[in-house]
Amino acid sequence: MAKNAAKNVDEDEAEFEADASEENGAEVDGEEGEEGAKKGKLKLIIIGVAALVVILAGAGAAYFFLFSGSSSEGGVAEVIVAPETYFYDLPVMTVNLSSEVNSEQFLKLSVSLEVADEEMAAAIEPRINRVLDAFQVYLRELRRSDLEGSAGIYRLKEELRRRVNLALYPVEVDSILFKEILVQ
Repeated sequence: MAKNAAKNVDEDEAEFEADASEENGAEVDGEEGEEGAKKGKLKLIIIGVAALVVILAGAGAAYFFLFSGSSSEGGVAEVIVAPETYFYDLPVMTVNLSSEVNSEQFLKLSVSLEVADEEMAAAIEPRINRVLDAFQVYLRELRRSDLEGSAGIYRLKEELRRRVNLALYPVEVDSILFKEILVQ
């Protein structure tokens, strides 16, 4: 009796599979199992290949960013050379500042002029008195409050650069460099 029950269950399963296959339009023989296995293997191969492509792309990008930028072997390395600049040191200037109160306030200033080449630095020497005069006239009109904070120092730097370029024309000073600023 147990054998008959097992046989009936197997027959019922076979009929169910046959009905399901007929609804889907497939044949009811051993080929269906083989097709499913082939499709499953094909899907696994496609997924494996896609994963391999992603891993190789990531490894290539990592190699590029980590090793290709710092290597000096092979290839042409581009070297950026900063243009050489020259400096002309002005003598230390001490001026009294303009004040509303009867107290005297002084400014001690040490400045260096940055120029593009050595010829320009040499051209400053004969005109140095013009530069010092332009600086003295401007600095004596400053108040202590004009020099407060980084904005005040920046304005001072730009105004001195403008005045030195006017005094030295056609020589042009690229920048004013403060070596010392002392307000007392």
